[in-house]
Amino acid sequence: MNWVVGIDLGGTKTAIGLINPQDQIVERVRLPTLAEEGPASIVARIGDVVDGFRTRLPAGEALTGLGICAPGPIDPINGIIVNPTNLPKFYNTPMSQLLGDRLGIAIRLEHDAKAAALGEMHFGAGRGVSSLVYIVIGTGVGAAIILDGQIIRGVRNFAGEIGHATLDPYNGERCACGSLGCVETYMSGPWLERRYHRLRPESSGVTGEQIAHLATEGDPAAAQVMNGAGEALGIAIATLAMVLDIELYIIGGSVVKAGDVLLNPARQAAPAHSFITVGPRIRIEPAALGDDGPILGGGWLARR
Repeated sequence: MNWVVGIDLGGTKTAIGLINPQDQIVERVRLPTLAEEGPASIVARIGDVVDGFRTRLPAGEALTGLGICAPGPIDPINGIIVNPTNLPKFYNTPMSQLLGDRLGIAIRLEHDAKAAALGEMHFGAGRGVSSLVYIVIGTGVGAAIILDGQIIRGVRNFAGEIGHATLDPYNGERCACGSLGCVETYMSGPWLERRYHRLRPESSGVTGEQIAHLATEGDPAAAQVMNGAGEALGIAIATLAMVLDIELYIIGGSVVKAGDVLLNPARQAAPAHSFITVGPRIRIEPAALGDDGPILGGGWLARR
């Protein structure tokens, strides 16, 4: 039977899942990435985990492939992690080759948001559709676009950088990228904290998730921040809908734990900023798979 492994390689942790022939994660292992030690360290430790998985497979069955996702930019064709911001020692790392040499199985490398999008399309909130946009909101904001079952990559595999689309070029906040009024400055975790602190200077160390909780409890400052984030998200989605003619937008990442406090303002804003023939068809849904999305997406790729 066709058993595979899915891996989500992050800047601080690496999540590994053994996936059975029914596309269910039956065993999970989480490792510290220890990025400062470079790629050889994590490849060796992943290899040890996968070796352990093999010993626990049913008699006569084998592990046939592994899909791993990582922060971009990456080269999925050649299996190279190109220049990830949070993994500076992984510059131009031939990850597929390193893992393939260690494990002797086929390896697929994908961008983390794109792997999560594939997971959601095949096993989560996107089941039954062939086109969707997966928007991940955490420390930053990014997106993966799937159209007619195919990932839209762009000329240099940069497609989906919705976090740095401009919403307000005149009065917007200065983004880390240098532009004014980027989508990211309205809804990423650090920006939610910054905006809340301005309204509540006495607050310190309040996270985006806590701000969302405060909004549900009636804190007016938190409600203002979350409403603004949701409205900005809805405007960004309206722009994507007008350009792509895609109806389903799945929201993932840590900030989506806010739930309807974030999503309802987005659902109200999107139709107001798109054609009447487009807006009513837009669906904005939370991701269904959580942290399992990238692992299952990696597993789906491994089978191919």
